[in-house]
Amino acid sequence: MFESLKPVAGDPILGLMAAFRADNRDHKIDLGVGVYQDDSGRTPVMKSVKLAEAKLMELENTKAYQGIAGDAGYNQLMMALLFGADHSILNSDRLVTLQAPGGSGSLRVGAEVVQRARPDAKLWVGVPTWPNHIPLMGSAGFEIEEYPYYDKTTHSINIDAMMETLNQVPAGDVVLLHGCCHNPTGADLQPEHWDQIADIALERGFIPFIDIAYQGLGQGLDADAYGLRMMADRLPELLVASSCSKNFGLYRERTGSITLVAESAEQAKIVSAQSMSIARQIYSMPPAHGALLVSLILGDDQLRANWQAELEEVRLRIKSMRTLLTDGINDNAAGMDFSHIKQQQGMFSFLGITSDQLNRLRDEFAIYIVGSTRVNLAGINSNNIDYLTQSIRTVLDS
Repeated sequence: MFESLKPVAGDPILGLMAAFRADNRDHKIDLGVGVYQDDSGRTPVMKSVKLAEAKLMELENTKAYQGIAGDAGYNQLMMALLFGADHSILNSDRLVTLQAPGGSGSLRVGAEVVQRARPDAKLWVGVPTWPNHIPLMGSAGFEIEEYPYYDKTTHSINIDAMMETLNQVPAGDVVLLHGCCHNPTGADLQPEHWDQIADIALERGFIPFIDIAYQGLGQGLDADAYGLRMMADRLPELLVASSCSKNFGLYRERTGSITLVAESAEQAKIVSAQSMSIARQIYSMPPAHGALLVSLILGDDQLRANWQAELEEVRLRIKSMRTLLTDGINDNAAGMDFSHIKQQQGMFSFLGITSDQLNRLRDEFAIYIVGSTRVNLAGINSNNIDYLTQSIRTVLDS
């Protein structure tokens, strides 16, 4: 049977991670892996998560399945975190939320729901987008179309071309949007851009599907959710995939949620049943541990305050690394301007250097960056910033 299988191209980021691990140089720097690291280069467990785990150890009295929809308390608290505790959509009966295995599981369940509802719907994704968006959602059956997003020449969103393309999206198609902290570019839609997209969605009749994996790491928990909250106010239908990997540091716990806004309460009941049917067929029941931790944190005033303070430290550390990197490599002999890095949001930005320069950074200086030149700003710290900036300046000046 297996002799018919063909080799599969390896994921370039995973390949880079393997090469980094095999590198024995003490001064090596990994700017490719997409996880948060603190100033000592570790991906820490948040103190608030540790406290919640201790509390859970005392309270948890079963390891039985928690049901296809996941933990009900978690789902309610996640809806309030995403939309705001006072948002009218929370009391409308048009909202359906399922706990899912991470952001990827959330995206896949949402994609499968759309495929059942409208098999001929196309999925429109921005160029560029997170590399796994297309294989993850395309393998659910979507035909993929693209809209322009980032202009590598200006280091900014190509907003005119983006809006021009969205004005041609047919009714019933789905448009994938990054809620905040765009991966891989760091270039985020501004509130006026979100308003324009909502206007076009209402006029054209397409459905936004918002992937928000970094809420709180950009401008703050509320500001980062502007787009989805406004769209929930204005649009009849909406999908939101969220993840707790980054803002709670729960990467390995695979904790996420898929939220669907239907046009009516009657439709929401059907959407809920269909979503659970899909989840049952893919993974049956979601993992409990991470969701229970999030529930304990968001449901306890002190734990929540502790978590928000830690999250703000994470956000500000990333912003400070953006500033240090920009200031350290600007005014270089090559005349390249890196000011866009300081102005963008979240963990990622494009460096915009050549392949030869990337190769030199890896081979001569043990600095690992993916081929797109996407850098993880959280991989920079006070111990490696000077070496990093000097190395980049060296390859730029040569």
